[in-house]
Amino acid sequence: MKQTILIPDLGADSLEVTAVLVQAGDAVAEEQGIISVEGEKASMDVPSSAAGTVVSVLVKKGDRVKKGMPLLE
Repeated sequence: MKQTILIPDLGADSLEVTAVLVQAGDAVAEEQGIISVEGEKASMDVPSSAAGTVVSVLVKKGDRVKKGMPLLE
């Protein structure tokens, strides 16, 4: 079953993607880091909310992301 992983609430309006840690075809575990983001005060890895195989990555390094945006399919 195809599932879209969304950006969770990270406590900031908008954050910059500093690294994409997975690519299409990768198997990911629930809670595995899938992208790194940086805001004014901190940087962090965003975890996957589900396990599965990545079909496509919907963000790239340098993008600005906010809560609810699609990350992976």
